[in-house]
Amino acid sequence: MIAWRYLRAKRAEGGVSVMTWISLIGITLAVFALIATLSVRAGFRAEFVDTILGANAHISVYGAQHQASDGRTIRGFEDYDAVAANIAAVLGVTRAAPMIRGQVMATAADRSSGVEVYGMRGDDVRAIPRVGTGADAYGALDRYDEGIAIGSGIARELGVTVGDRIRLISPNGVKTAFGTSPRVSAYEVVYVFTAGRYDIDRTRIYMPLAAAQDYFNREGLADEIEVMVTTPEAVDDLSIEVMKAGGQYANIWTWRDSSGGFLRALDIEDNVMFIILSILVLIAAMNIVSGLIMLVKNKGRDIGILRTMGLTEGSVLRIFFICGAFTGIIGTALGVVFGCVFAIYIDPIFSFVNYVAGGGVWDPSIRGIYALPAKLQFGDVMAAVSLSLGLSFVVTIFPARRAARMNPVEALRYE
Repeated sequence: MIAWRYLRAKRAEGGVSVMTWISLIGITLAVFALIATLSVRAGFRAEFVDTILGANAHISVYGAQHQASDGRTIRGFEDYDAVAANIAAVLGVTRAAPMIRGQVMATAADRSSGVEVYGMRGDDVRAIPRVGTGADAYGALDRYDEGIAIGSGIARELGVTVGDRIRLISPNGVKTAFGTSPRVSAYEVVYVFTAGRYDIDRTRIYMPLAAAQDYFNREGLADEIEVMVTTPEAVDDLSIEVMKAGGQYANIWTWRDSSGGFLRALDIEDNVMFIILSILVLIAAMNIVSGLIMLVKNKGRDIGILRTMGLTEGSVLRIFFICGAFTGIIGTALGVVFGCVFAIYIDPIFSFVNYVAGGGVWDPSIRGIYALPAKLQFGDVMAAVSLSLGLSFVVTIFPARRAARMNPVEALRYE
């Protein structure tokens, strides 16, 4: 009751309502910033990993250079269907698909763009979550064997859509008596997909496996086997078994090998960001200390009277501890509410900010994904709550102990 009375007291009555409001607002904003940052961090990481796993092989098995059965020196797999079947039989592997891969120049009208061609069978393309059936796409994969599937970024760059034709130019074309001449072939666009990653949508083309073998002079060969597994996070546990199933010339490259450096950089950034925001929460909590010190100074006479009436040091400590802790609890609760609302409604909030700024706030060519994601996680919210309440309670103890140890005689001497 006494603590609540002190919190409501006006400045003229010896209270510090202004400092209390400042402390409350500081804690609220700090907790809001912490939850918003943690949710955006989790959302960005989840979206980034999902686009990697949804449009790329979890494990790529490629053949080292070796002697073929007819004496030629080749790179890749001759019996690629048998190798794919062996890999698919490994426990934990969901799909193994032979593939041809090459880089070419794509042109349409007066526009051109460098692209990467993936030669795969139609059923294997359909099984890719971010590319096949159910993806954000238009066109018909049923006609895949009659043409090619391209990313939405390529379609936008070349100004083409479903039904248009584009030319693919490869420097390694037909071998003649005068040398190797570039190969130029035209293909109809039958399917346009959006994988959610700018670098994929901007560069990737899927072509039927047989057409890719003919185009890249790889008849009877596959460059690599694209492998999908049940648990991508545990891909390292399957690597050895998959490589053994691929045969003696097989080498592997996992999604962690290609993106592990970026993910480790994200982890470091996450830790640094959490420390920085924790300092922000601490600074906000320090306002509680200054407010309580002023409150103790203004209530020195009350403390002296209460002590002479028999109130114990522990009771005085509890009064001022409640004053500080109550501010921390209310500020934390408000910060959690605002932070959760921000994470849940981040799309309309971001759209509003983008509109006010005149557009161009988020550049997908730099950040890779198309929008600012957020993923609200219970663990992140509890970490923010625990940090805020913990700091609020700890910093409150020191001024509360000062009030409890105040000598009643000294407090009343000049009253």
